[in-house]
Amino acid sequence: MKIVIGCDHGALALKTAVKNVLSELSGIEVEDIGTFTEDSVDYPDIAERLCARITSGEAERGVLLCGTGIGISIAANKIRGIRAALCCDVYSAKMARRHNDANVIALGGRVIGPGPAGEIVKAFMTESFEGGRHARRVGKITALENK
Repeated sequence: MKIVIGCDHGALALKTAVKNVLSELSGIEVEDIGTFTEDSVDYPDIAERLCARITSGEAERGVLLCGTGIGISIAANKIRGIRAALCCDVYSAKMARRHNDANVIALGGRVIGPGPAGEIVKAFMTESFEGGRHARRVGKITALENK
């Protein structure tokens, strides 16, 4: 599975920790789209670049990080075909995949540590969409994008 990861300056350290966790998971290839320094960057630009990799089919899932995870998840969810979930715990990450078929997870570099972030990302990457009644609901979310 191809994963794309990106962050703004507020989550550079957490991105490095999450990449290390992802590298330990079998069958996962990670593409890092930046940022690579602590110089200020705008998180909507990072979200747009990462989400383009997913909507084009170049990657299956993404990990976005900013200071809180809030801004970057809002930006990502403006892009058709993206279902970004801001997760701060393992249970939410599992449910984002199982029930919402989320294709992007967002984390906050200033609100969560590397240990918990690693467990959250592992849960997100290893869960599958359950379909069934949840597929109907995801279909309704997609319909909202088209209004």
